[in-house]
Amino acid sequence: MGLLAHIGSTHSIAAAAKAVGLSYKAAWDAIEAMNNFSDRPLVRRFKGGKGGGGTRLTARGRQLVGTYGAVEAENNRFLNLLNARIRNLDQDLRIIGRLTMLTSARNHFSGIVTRIRRGSVNDEVELLLSGGEPLAAIVTHESVQNLGLKVGVEAVALIKASWVIVAPGSGSPLKLSARNQLTGTIRRLLPGAVNTEVVIALKGGNSVAAIITNRAVRELKLAAGKRARAIFKASSVILGVAN
Repeated sequence: MGLLAHIGSTHSIAAAAKAVGLSYKAAWDAIEAMNNFSDRPLVRRFKGGKGGGGTRLTARGRQLVGTYGAVEAENNRFLNLLNARIRNLDQDLRIIGRLTMLTSARNHFSGIVTRIRRGSVNDEVELLLSGGEPLAAIVTHESVQNLGLKVGVEAVALIKASWVIVAPGSGSPLKLSARNQLTGTIRRLLPGAVNTEVVIALKGGNSVAAIITNRAVRELKLAAGKRARAIFKASSVILGVAN
């Protein structure tokens, strides 16, 4: 919404993008996404002429920015009242927000960004999970920018259970191309007709689930209480942040 507000005041994509810390392309991508999500276009681009060129909010865009401002003011007033009554409100609200998030991914982790390694096309983002385990994700430069990822920011990592490979045992990390290897103890096995869900308990109270074949469970001799590794590529990790 900050991008829309700056477009409303500057009538310039470039100026609005600079004000909110986005590239020109990322700003246009965000505008196109917002136009798609809205019931009517929020931003229009005008060619030069009597009224001059540039980018302007539509009537619907101006209405939405006004509504957001009013809601934000009321929300801040409400949060100030709660802060006066409830200790650790910000932390509790972040946890509640994560608990109410619905996705198709079986594995959800919360962590703090500890390092971002820039690459020629993509960036490697490292998180430190609450249990102390490191987790790496490969995402585009644009995603890092749009999500506002930087060291110290809290982020959520999503990994589908079908993307996780299970290996028995513990000890030193295996020499594999997969960047992430989380070691723990098998908490339970939930067999189905073809596949089994393997849930591995990690230190600090986290757990990771994998879907593997029943045959693999037998061949690897997996059982509750045994040590095992959950292995997945950094490119299989989806990152998200709270609004």
